Amino acid sequence: MTSAKTFIVGDIHGCLDMLKRLLDKISWSPEKDSLIFLGDYIDRGKNPKGVVDYILGLSRISSRVEWLKGNHEAMFLDFLSGRDRDTFLTNGGWKTLESYGNTIITNQGYNIPPEHRSFYDSLKLYIELEDHYAVHAGFRPGLRIEEQTEEDMLWIRKSFIYSDYNFGKKVVFGHTPFHEPLIMENKIGLDTGAVYGNRLTCLELPDGVFHTVEA
Repeated sequence: MTSAKTFIVGDIHGCLDMLKRLLDKISWSPEKDSLIFLGDYIDRGKNPKGVVDYILGLSRISSRVEWLKGNHEAMFLDFLSGRDRDTFLTNGGWKTLESYGNTIITNQGYNIPPEHRSFYDSLKLYIELEDHYAVHAGFRPGLRIEEQTEEDMLWIRKSFIYSDYNFGKKVVFGHTPFHEPLIMENKIGLDTGAVYGNRLTCLELPDGVFHTVEA
């Protein structure tokens, strides 16, 4: 009997076709393998709602699907609560609203299915694995994991990426796009710019194999 695997998927940004092709490509077993999404399911791409529908569908056939919060989901939640509309809209939020059938902004609420709202509200900030951490943006060097702030885990870039700080486990993250997966001693970056015409990438653990599909 083969051992269980963990598949970690980088930033999707509404690219539903790429996500489907990636899941068709990998050998994920819903019965025994974990499937982790690093956040940024929405905004910018053609079908943000469809991506969330698809991920929720995967979770109905497997209890081993987990999802992290990205900064774009945080902006969407702020928008829905009325705290900050402009930041969401100027970062590709119009695509998300359109995919939910909202063509104008009103104060009467938005067509967000309850299951989707529960999905956004349930997103985790990080996941600890045997030898890795999974997080959307990264961690603040010099701080213990339990001391990390939500803002850093969703937004941090240079101070994390350029650091060789040892967090105790290798950190797998998205958020900052690279042409190829970033591979360093202490981290692996999986955002390969799917929505910018590049690729959607998945890391298979424990073997450390990368799976990609082209835009």
